[in-house]
Amino acid sequence: MQRDELEHLSKAELIELVLRLQRPEKTSRTSSKPPSTDRKERRERAKPGGAKPGHEGRSRPLSDDVSERVAHRPEVCPCCRMELAPGLPTEAAGVWEPIELPAVRPRVVHHHRLAVRCPGCGTRAVAPVPVSGTPFGPRLHAVATYLKTYQALS
Repeated sequence: MQRDELEHLSKAELIELVLRLQRPEKTSRTSSKPPSTDRKERRERAKPGGAKPGHEGRSRPLSDDVSERVAHRPEVCPCCRMELAPGLPTEAAGVWEPIELPAVRPRVVHHHRLAVRCPGCGTRAVAPVPVSGTPFGPRLHAVATYLKTYQALS
């Protein structure tokens, strides 16, 4: 506030202003405010997160059971943009290993019912239906029940 604004304040407003300035600032330690609302200066003094210098890094070991190997080689030089010949010697620079579940495919079995004519009486004999009830198997029923009951999918 400017000096001329302060001169126009009433006595009650001046007292309120002085009391407000003397009151300590609310922080996460003095009130129910979350720590994220604290002043940044406290966070700047704090130690940085993450691994400290000299810490031995750890990573997931590469898999021994590899389904497919794909070699990626650069086609152009990133510096001079010259095309790199395919016959140039290569060296390993790193391995990147994405892991993915195999695609789930339904197992569909065709049951062919065959019919035969009886040579004695000429009646057409048809094989019985090998599957009774629904054409969907017990695993598919279990997945559908799980999705409907536990995942709330219709």
